[in-house]
Amino acid sequence: MKSKPLITVATVTYNAVKTLERTMQSVAEQDYPRVEHLIVDGCSKDNTLSIVQRFVERNTTLEMPHSIRLICDHDEGLYDAMNKAITMAQGNYIVFLNAGDKLHEKTTLSSIVKQIEWIRWNHANPAIIYGETDLVDDNGNFIRHRRLTAPEKLTSKSFLSGMRVCHQSFYVSTELAREVPYNLKYRYSADFDWCIRLMKLAEKRRMRIHNTHLILTDYLNEGLTTQNHRKSLFERLRLMGHHYGWPATILEHFWFIVRAIIKR
Repeated sequence: MKSKPLITVATVTYNAVKTLERTMQSVAEQDYPRVEHLIVDGCSKDNTLSIVQRFVERNTTLEMPHSIRLICDHDEGLYDAMNKAITMAQGNYIVFLNAGDKLHEKTTLSSIVKQIEWIRWNHANPAIIYGETDLVDDNGNFIRHRRLTAPEKLTSKSFLSGMRVCHQSFYVSTELAREVPYNLKYRYSADFDWCIRLMKLAEKRRMRIHNTHLILTDYLNEGLTTQNHRKSLFERLRLMGHHYGWPATILEHFWFIVRAIIKR
């Protein structure tokens, strides 16, 4: 029997008053009715929580309100908060949307659901759903399409050439995600590692990975990884060595490694 999945859009925040409204507005505008917007806040000291409260109050006046849930708790960093979101999510699928990021269109979620023909408790449902990403500036204006485009067929080996799918355009079965928490030993690239491990598990169980061929996310061109670009690149190389072996990693990234060594 066909039905509509509940989609959890998880947003981790801490002092995000400058960027959160854009993200919450984006979720509120979706024409898809079965949405849970889960805000996991690390006890912000600015007016972040007042923005959440304003959307909660406005939500009660809408003809087709979506669910807004706020979890306010101290955490051990971004990825620890994301693990909390996975544990608390009520949706059939979960996607992480940072404060400042947006769903690309008002129809993004409904367009995804139309494609996948989701059936409750059916093993044929996609384990992972993915698409493309655009980069935007602080005002939400288009900068360019993301340089790394999504492969036609995404596999666990696709990330050997880089993170081919943006984390914010990577929707995962919540049930599967709970089996693969973020590894907190990685400070900048736990999302990279998380995606690879999820794809490996999906492949092992012969679960479907679905390409929407859609731009799913407007990604704010700033963040933890962007701010610590050099450190994150070296951490990512170590991750690739772990998942793909050093010979393949060095061969794929030979000139990058040489340039990085020269600059040190």
